[in-house]
Amino acid sequence: MNDQPAHGTAGPRVTFWGGAGEVTGTMHLIAAGARRILLDCGLHMERGGDSRKRNREFPFDPATLDAVVLSHAHVDHSGNLPNLVRQGYRGPIYCTAATRDLIDLMLLDSARIQAEEARLIALSRGPGDPGAEALYTAVDVQETLDQCICLPYGQPTDLAPDVGLELVDAGHVLGSAIVALTLGVGTGVKRITFTGDLGRPGMPLLRDPAPLPDCDLLISECTYGGQRHEPIDRMAEMLRVLVKQTIERGGKVLIPAFSLGRTQTVVHCLQQLRLAGQLPDVPIFVDSPLAGDISQIYPRHPECMSADGVRDLQGAVNFLQGPLLHYVKSVEESKALNMRREPCILVASSGMGEGGRIRHHLKHNIDDPRCTVILISYQPRDTLGWRLLERRPTVRIMGREQNKWADVVSLRGFSGHADHADLLQAISPFAGRPVKVCLVHGEFEPARQLAADLTRHGLHDVSIPERGQTVNVV
Repeated sequence: MNDQPAHGTAGPRVTFWGGAGEVTGTMHLIAAGARRILLDCGLHMERGGDSRKRNREFPFDPATLDAVVLSHAHVDHSGNLPNLVRQGYRGPIYCTAATRDLIDLMLLDSARIQAEEARLIALSRGPGDPGAEALYTAVDVQETLDQCICLPYGQPTDLAPDVGLELVDAGHVLGSAIVALTLGVGTGVKRITFTGDLGRPGMPLLRDPAPLPDCDLLISECTYGGQRHEPIDRMAEMLRVLVKQTIERGGKVLIPAFSLGRTQTVVHCLQQLRLAGQLPDVPIFVDSPLAGDISQIYPRHPECMSADGVRDLQGAVNFLQGPLLHYVKSVEESKALNMRREPCILVASSGMGEGGRIRHHLKHNIDDPRCTVILISYQPRDTLGWRLLERRPTVRIMGREQNKWADVVSLRGFSGHADHADLLQAISPFAGRPVKVCLVHGEFEPARQLAADLTRHGLHDVSIPERGQTVNVV
C-alpha cells in the first residue's frame, strides 16, 4: 500500500489519489487520528495509459476506511464505488437521496460497460489477460446501494463522536452536494469543505449553488479556471440559430451530451425554443436509454430543483414529454435514425463522443455538409470530440478515417460547472483568513490561472496538489 497514515497522528491530512491535475477519477483520502474518510471514488475515464490499472488497484486498503462521502452521481466521481465494495469496504456511503437514485442507474450501466469491455479483451488477448475480468458486476452495484445512507441538504450528522458531516446544494446536477466535514482534533475542531463539482448560478432546472461552508481547508474543483462561460440565454440564441440553419438546409443536428445533467438541460432549452415558435417543428430524438431513465428521476426530487424547474416539469416546457420529443430505447430504433433522411435533432451520449450511440450517428452523418454537430460538453485532448474540433479535413471514427464535411461548433455555455468568475465569487469570501485552498479536478493551466487570481484576491495559501500528494489541514 502506498498510503498508510499512522493512526493517532496529531492533525488531519488529505491525500489526493485522483482528480489531482486531471478531470477524472476523483478520490481524496482524509486521515484524522484513527478516522479514514474517502471523498468520492470515481473512475478514470481516459483510454489507454495506466487508467485500467488505476481503476483496478487502490493505493490503500478499502477495508480500513470508516466512511465514504459521495458528492454526486457522475461516474468520474462515483464509478469505482462498486470496486471499492468488492475489495472489502463494508462501511456507510453518505450521499443525497437523489444521488442514490441516480447511481442505481449509472453504476448498473457502468457494470454493463465493464462486462462488455472485459469480453472484448478476452476475445482479443485471451481469457487469462488481467483485463478479461470485469471491474465489478451488478451484484457489487447492489451491495454498494445497500450501503448508502441518504442525507438531506442542510442536516448536520455525526459520522462518529469526533466527525460531523453536512451536505449543502452544489447546484451542479440533480442531488449534487458540497461536503462539509468537522473533525475533532484534541480539544479543537478542524473543518474541511469539498466542493465536488460546483454548479453555476442562474442555470435552468436546478437551484443555485449554496455558499461554501466555513473551513480551514477548501478542496475546490477548477475545471474551467481561466475560462468564461457564455450566459445561458446567449447560448440558447446561438443554439436557435444553428438548429434553424441546419433544418432549413435539410440536415440533421447532432448533439453529443452526457446522460446526466447536460441532456436534460439542452432538451429543456430546445423545448422552450420550439414552444415559443423560434424553431421549426421537427422531431427531437434522445437516443440514450440511460438519459431517458435518468430524466424520470427528476420529478421525484423537487427538493433539488428550482421553483421554475418544478413548474416547467408540470407544464409543456420540459424534457420529459411532448408531441415531437422521442426517447429512443431499442438498438433497432437507433439504427433506423441513421437511415432517416428528413431533418431532425438528435441528442445522444456520450458528451465526448467516446462511447454510446452518438459514435454511430457521427459515423453516418459527419460527411454530410447539410448536418451540424454541436458540442456542449468539455472535450479533453485525444477524445473524439476534441478531434472533431481540430482544423483537419478528416476525422477518425470507429477505426475509419472520414471526411469532416458537416459543421462542427462548440457551445461552452451549457456547462454545469462554475467558470472562472463563478469560482472567484464562491471562494473570495475566504480572502484574508487562514484558509488553505487546494485546487483539484482541473488540468494544470486552468488550475494555475485560478490560483493566480485567487492569490490576487487575498487568498494566501493556494496550491495545486499532484496525485499522491498529502496536505496537512494545519
